[in-house]
Amino acid sequence: MTESFSTLPLRINADRMSASFIHLASIGATGDGGVSRVTFSEEHLAARKWLQAEIENAGFEFRMDGAGNHSAFLDCGIKDAPTLLFGSHLDSVPNGGRFDGALGVMAALEVLKTVKENRISLRLNLEAIDFTDEEGTHASLLGSSALAGNLHPEDLKNPYSGRENFKAGLMRAGLSEENMLRASRSKESIAGYLELHIEQGKRLERAGINIGIVSAIVGYGSYRLSFIGRADHAGSTSMEDRLDAGQGAGAFILAVRETVMRDFPNCVANVGKIEFAPGASNIVPARADLLLEFRSPDEDQLLKLDIALMKLANDKAEQFGLKLLTEPLGKHLPNLMSADIQKTFRSSCDTLGLSSTVLASGAIHDAQSLVDVCPIGMIFVPSVDGASHAPREFTKWDDCVNGANVLLQTVLSLAA
Repeated sequence: MTESFSTLPLRINADRMSASFIHLASIGATGDGGVSRVTFSEEHLAARKWLQAEIENAGFEFRMDGAGNHSAFLDCGIKDAPTLLFGSHLDSVPNGGRFDGALGVMAALEVLKTVKENRISLRLNLEAIDFTDEEGTHASLLGSSALAGNLHPEDLKNPYSGRENFKAGLMRAGLSEENMLRASRSKESIAGYLELHIEQGKRLERAGINIGIVSAIVGYGSYRLSFIGRADHAGSTSMEDRLDAGQGAGAFILAVRETVMRDFPNCVANVGKIEFAPGASNIVPARADLLLEFRSPDEDQLLKLDIALMKLANDKAEQFGLKLLTEPLGKHLPNLMSADIQKTFRSSCDTLGLSSTVLASGAIHDAQSLVDVCPIGMIFVPSVDGASHAPREFTKWDDCVNGANVLLQTVLSLAA
């Protein structure tokens, strides 16, 4: 790279990015507009193989670390220069959408192509990255946690998918647990991390705003709760004589909604799974196991919400004469985005004539794994009807291009 940086607002090649995005969306396509590229599935590995070919055909150095993170690397030519990372992920939830994660990777690669073909001299190395298993098929934020040095042996002992499924997936991908645990990078080697993502909500679309500049990523907590009652004959046991674990669990779920909407308006809570035992229509449930998750962008509110929901669970157990077992499954505090990067994003929007607003992310993202490693920043583009994690997930292509151009301008500003 020999030419100096120009302040003229470069644009990415929208048609080229579109062609790449469309081809990627065909890998694991479900036929109804969505994709299914669950981590280490055949479809996911095919997408990553295609990405590697795209990187190498564009003349970039292809890299893969011990956690299976794939990236395109562009050397700035300065010895020991740190690297500015930007990207997202190619894996999806089962029967998910084609924009979640994939847009961020395609935009990052297009930014690299634009920098390279314009021969722009920079003071930082640039790296467009595809992180492994952002969606948590096996372990939440697996690849980014490994890169940040936050992955530990105990995190791999009880993967969400089960040990055998996880080990089989690693084998298909040519990875090992030992190498995953050695995939961390030093703080000195990373100048920052940027991520473009769809909003997965309705705020930008409702407000008619082009770009959302993320101020924070929510913190979250999760529990497995077990309401323990007594099995009885469902026909001959009167309603007042029952110790019905199902009723206690149901009352708790309804009370969670009421409590959050009344007392914690900026927070959310969800019960996404419930199982009854013995599990027959003619037996009063002796046990109800459920998975609770709650999120907040504010650390103090997250703590208060945790306390309120646990008190609520105990109150409902007592009301229905039940015992309550609680098993914490994890907690992550909210992560603040870099103020300087937010400022740069805003300047990039102004340069491109795009409207912007500041908002918090209600979903978790790879960016939060790197919060203790380097400055981090995220931008959102509008999601039509707020849909995500489903085939109807959609973002207008002009909005995708706007996001990629903001990413390009911000990369140039930070690395020039």
